[in-house]
Amino acid sequence: MDITVAIDCMGGDHGPHVTVPAAVKFQRRYPDAHIILVGLRELVEPELRSIRAEISPRLRIHHASEIVTMDEPPALALRGKRDSSMRVAVNLVKSGEAQACISAGNTGALMAISRFVLKTLPGIERPAIASILPTLRGHTCMLDLGANVECTPQQLLQFGIMGATLMASVEHIAKPSVGLLNIGEEDIKGSEVVKQAAELLRDGDLNFYGNIEGDDIYKGTTDVVVCDGFVGNVALKTSEGLARMLATFLRHEFKRNIFTSLAGLIALPVINAFKRRVDPRRYNGASLLGLRGIVVKSHGDADSIAFEFAIERAAEEVRNGVLRRISERMALIHQGLA
Repeated sequence: MDITVAIDCMGGDHGPHVTVPAAVKFQRRYPDAHIILVGLRELVEPELRSIRAEISPRLRIHHASEIVTMDEPPALALRGKRDSSMRVAVNLVKSGEAQACISAGNTGALMAISRFVLKTLPGIERPAIASILPTLRGHTCMLDLGANVECTPQQLLQFGIMGATLMASVEHIAKPSVGLLNIGEEDIKGSEVVKQAAELLRDGDLNFYGNIEGDDIYKGTTDVVVCDGFVGNVALKTSEGLARMLATFLRHEFKRNIFTSLAGLIALPVINAFKRRVDPRRYNGASLLGLRGIVVKSHGDADSIAFEFAIERAAEEVRNGVLRRISERMALIHQGLA
């Protein structure tokens, strides 16, 4: 199955220096992959020459004259920069020239542009940011991670449906379990929105586990974790901060004196295996679920390895028909409500 992905080469903290090598490496690994490099031609071409890559039918440049900066207001990016690399890459998905778009750029701008250009799928009120996270049991999909600060119970239900469909499609889990993130497992706990959402999820055609707490995320209690964007973003950033703190503490302890340094050398194989297992680069790439097109957001400071994983995430969604499956699932639900 041939797959064409549009890469916003100018997005992120490092721009073409990271995005171009990652895209080329991905394309070389997959014979069915076609890459459209979107950005300033005068900046993209030197990066291609530096890695000895040549333009071909499977690798081409689509010039875009403007760049959305990382701190740019979404409204300004949407209305004032119609030829930005981000906007052009999303437009390529809208026109059908590409099946997916990947950007490491401004999250707010990417969501605003994607929602304006692509629109949402039937039955989906708002798109959600979803990411795959490592757990003790494998992986879990958590959404929303920041797109929607306040949500209705119906929107949380839609997030659960989209998350379950993503995990069934990409992770090939027959009936993914869905948990609703709350301040306690008991039904009486949480806000009225969360309580009503729990009822909708329980009555829906989902494998609803019930309420889960924050420590359940990385236990892997459920395959999908549903929450509003405020809670999800705080939980995710807290996790990232904790991981950095523990890594720093570990380095400091091993460097405390000559004996701890020797212990570190002995433990090096275990440490390296642990680092590979929890390497955040392997989980880079958050999906903007609910749109009429596949859009994946890479972390802004991603290196080429991490950005390549984001491209692979998008390609997996294309290969497994995530868009079609969400549409079909929503259509069945609406038929049942009619």
